[in-house]
Order: sequence, then structure tokens, then C-alpha cells
Amino acid sequence: MAGYSVRTAIIHYWLVGMRGGERVLEHICDMFPEADIFTHVVDPAKLSDKLRARRIETTFIARLPGARTHYQKYLPLMPRALEALDLTDYDLVISSEAGPAKGVITRPDATHVTYCHSPMRYIWDQYHQYRSTGGLGARISMPLFAPALRTWDVASAARSDLIMANSAYIRARIGKFWGREARVVHPPVDTALFTPSATHDEEYLWVGQLVSYKRPDLAVDAFSASGRKLHVVGDGPMFEELRTRAAPNVRFTRRLDFTALRTAYARARALVFTGEEDFGMIPVEVMASGRPVIAYGRGGALETVVEGETGLFFRENSAPALNAALTRFESWEADFAPEAAVRQARRFSPEVFRTRFLETVERAQALGHRPHPVAPQALSA
Repeated sequence: MAGYSVRTAIIHYWLVGMRGGERVLEHICDMFPEADIFTHVVDPAKLSDKLRARRIETTFIARLPGARTHYQKYLPLMPRALEALDLTDYDLVISSEAGPAKGVITRPDATHVTYCHSPMRYIWDQYHQYRSTGGLGARISMPLFAPALRTWDVASAARSDLIMANSAYIRARIGKFWGREARVVHPPVDTALFTPSATHDEEYLWVGQLVSYKRPDLAVDAFSASGRKLHVVGDGPMFEELRTRAAPNVRFTRRLDFTALRTAYARARALVFTGEEDFGMIPVEVMASGRPVIAYGRGGALETVVEGETGLFFRENSAPALNAALTRFESWEADFAPEAAVRQARRFSPEVFRTRFLETVERAQALGHRPHPVAPQALSA
């Protein structure tokens, strides 16, 4: 392999913060240290040092007025922006998809693999929710551009040689919306960064962005009704509303630094996870900290939490159902083994992600009968 040189491009939808998709991007960059990054818009001040140090090119979206903060308003233009990128110099293209990223045009002999965090929620299964909560502009504009964007989204899915899904839940959505098969490659979670604690609090923990689809209201209402102690960690548009309606036994913290967050994970009685997530890294981080998870039994949580071993599920998304699960948990709590949670969390380590990701890239190259293998640095690093 030493005689081959593979020039690699990584396409990421937008780089305006460090959330789950950007953490996965960091790991992809580690595998391909010479790769160039392309994105619609970038805010360097909000990126990690690792990403900020990379060569990043933007589409023409970045030159439009207010793009850094209002980039989603330019969604109808993003297909054209992606297709305008000249990637003829690249042998391997990796698209990181949650907003439009996979629709680039590559050389016929180039390999294109897609890592899909989620098909675009706002034009598919959550279209009506986004439209109803997005204000007057969204209610008027979304019916105008969404049909054409759906057509392009399905057509552009054919441009990837192989698609990876971050969970079986997302694999099913890819099959439903794009008509493509996908291989499940769970995202990497740095489980080694988390350690159990010898002491635990009576407080339960909820962590995440305070937005409607994560259902923080469900946790606040359930705990306010039951009197159990809950610590809500997160910020977002629902912060003031939730704090106003919460009972005194529910407290709020907008942000914790990483050290404080690790401590909160390790000392929590249990994590309460109310959203239907594509994968959900927070439950894995909490299990790596030796604590159980009480999760809504839909989405990615079904692939990470083992019922009766590392946590419990509630199947109906309502406050009474959550409180019933908490009562069941408190009867089962003495049987919980922290080492089982830690062991389960390690199934999602960066090493596992790296192996499966590179195997998929190699498979895509082999299927295309292309002369260039995975970059040597990606295999030996």
C-alpha cells in the first residue's frame, strides 16, 4: 500500500458548534489526517482546536448575508451549492450527512461513502413539527421548497457508493426515505474519559438541549408531580418556560464544564432520557460512568441500553408512564451492577468505530474495482 496516495475530501453539512456530529467528524479526521473539509458555513470560534486547525473550504452559502447564524434559511440553495464544489482532485469523498452534504458530484472512479447521522428531519418525518413551530416564515416557505428538496435528497442518495447509518433506527429511515441499504456503524463515544464514583446522590439527572423534540417537559412534569429530585442540565429556548413550571424539587443548571459534567454523570441516581434520538451519546457516557439509564423505548436508546441490566424503558411518552418506570426502577435499583453498564458502554468505543468505518471504506473501494486502497495513514495511525 505504501505506493498509493489517496487524496480525501470530507463534506460536513455546517460547522457552527461542537455537537455529536462534530465529535464524530473529529474522529473521521483522525483517520484521514490529510483530508480537506468542505462545508456550507463555518464559525471557527465555535469549533474545537482540532477542527479549527484543518483546511476548511465553504460553499457559496457562506458568502450570503447572515449565513453564520441563519444558515438554515438558505436550505433550498444548498443542493446547488454542493453540486458547485469541484472535487475532481479527490479519490475518496466522505460525506457526513444530517443536513445536505452527500449531494456532491465526484469523479466516476472516485469512492464516495456517506456517514448518515440522520436523513434531514425537517423535510421527512419531522416536517410538520418543524413547520408548526418555526414561525410564520416556516409555515409559508416550507411547503414551497420541501417537495423539490425531497426529490433531490432521494436522487442524491444514489451518488454514494456505500452508506453508513449511526444506528439501526437510522438505517430503517434511510431505507424508508432513500430506498438504500445502509451498514450500521455506531458513532464513537470516548468511554475512557468517564469513571464510576464510589458515592451517589439521591438526585436523578436529565442532560441535553432544552428543545421540544428532546421532551425535557416530560421529565419536568413527571418529577414535579412525584416530588422526586431532578437536576436538569441544559440550555435552549424552553429554559425559562420549564423553570417557571417546575416544582422546587427540580433544579436547573444551564451549563457544566466537562469536569463537572463527568461528576454529575458518575454521582447521579440515574439518567432520565426522554427523547427519541437517532443514537444518543449521553446514555452511553452515563453508562461508562457506571450509572443506569431510564429511557423512552424508541430510537437509538434501544441499541445502547440493555433493559433489566443497564437500565429500564418506558414505552409511552407521558409523565405517568415515566413515573411508573421510576417506581419500577426503585424496586430494581439494588440489582443494578455498575460494571455491567461500563462493559456495555465500551461496545461504542472509538476503536470499534474506527475498525468498522475503515472496513466500510475498503468495501466501497473494492465494490467499485478502484485501484486505490484506504489511505496508508488511516490504517497505520
